[in-house]
Amino acid sequence: MNRIKKYALATAATLLVLGSVGCAPEPEAAPKEKAPASEPAKAPEPAPEPEPQPGAGPACPTDHCVSVAMSGDLLFHEGLWSPFAIPTNDAGQNFDFLPLLEGQKAYLDQTDLAICQMETPLAPAGGPYAGYPAFSTPPEVAAAAKAVGYDVCTTASNHTVDQGTEGLLRTLDGLDAAGIAHTGSYRAEGDRDVPLIVEANGAKVAVMTSTFSLNGLNAEHDWQVDFRMEEPRVDPERMIAKAKKAREMGADLVIGVQHIGEEYWSEPTPGQRELAMQLHDSGEFDFVYQHHAHAVQPLENYNGKWILYGTGNTISESAPPAQQVNNEFLMTRVQFAKQPDGSWVTNDVAWNAATNTQAGGYKWCSVMPDQPQGVCQSPEFDAGVLERTRATVDAMGAAEAGAHQWLLADG
Repeated sequence: MNRIKKYALATAATLLVLGSVGCAPEPEAAPKEKAPASEPAKAPEPAPEPEPQPGAGPACPTDHCVSVAMSGDLLFHEGLWSPFAIPTNDAGQNFDFLPLLEGQKAYLDQTDLAICQMETPLAPAGGPYAGYPAFSTPPEVAAAAKAVGYDVCTTASNHTVDQGTEGLLRTLDGLDAAGIAHTGSYRAEGDRDVPLIVEANGAKVAVMTSTFSLNGLNAEHDWQVDFRMEEPRVDPERMIAKAKKAREMGADLVIGVQHIGEEYWSEPTPGQRELAMQLHDSGEFDFVYQHHAHAVQPLENYNGKWILYGTGNTISESAPPAQQVNNEFLMTRVQFAKQPDGSWVTNDVAWNAATNTQAGGYKWCSVMPDQPQGVCQSPEFDAGVLERTRATVDAMGAAEAGAHQWLLADG
């Protein structure tokens, strides 16, 4: 019993020790930081409404419009450049062609993009200059074209290589110096296959061109000019391929330009019509126009897309009365409107008519009814130019399809 008691006491003592250890207070845990109260999720802010971009043309029916104007050949003979000679100025210029072309500025100010045709090679500063058949035009014409509002010049024509590679390159240099983009002739192999894309009022516009002839001459390299020896020489297949490439590069609009036609004819040949329609039938072009005929030719709405068969010249020396169409000019403006689905449609087509003299001197002079430059030659003469132009432009149903006269007050 004593032994058991001792065991019991020992056990009790052990339990007491264990109990005292087990009952020791636990160290206090560090207080936990409270998680910040979550803020209610904010609703995403709505995307800002895009700013309207109506453009410089007529009233825009959607939020975004682009107006493109085009004219024809800048065609200089000695009788046209000589009156504009000046003493060499600080810029090294020997001619001032701004008085010749300044009447166009009010119209080009109502467009987002303006395209001219540099028909002939530019000469070196100071000359020598030459007229037909192998042109070499005073280079000051490029600066004047820029000053009145041209942004792009096409350069493929039957005169592109009149002065060989040297003249071709000099022309591109002159346009670059004036700040005018260009397409139709090229400095380097591979350039011909790269479409010209320019931005106009937030839209990317591709311009591409080709010529039917080099007047029997040959470019030093095939790739220097948009032209091929095989018929049809304006090479519509290459232009269509180039248009597809422009679309892949993000072009919103594609303008096709063909240098083709029968000189001094006021109507297109069957070949002209077929080649223009071939471009539209590809589905890649928004507008197609042609020059070379030195005569105004009709506008036509073809399956909802427009074709201008002949711009006439932009400016030229007076031709004999039998070829008076050479002295009568057309400028056309096409407005494209962007639709809610992202596509673009032609919304407005307007045109103006002009002649090449005023007060006995050479000057691009509008003969429109609002007479923005006053009387050009005489009221009767001006009215005759306007009526001939109207009859020609509308000969294939343009007025019925919505084309109209371009009056400055209408925007």
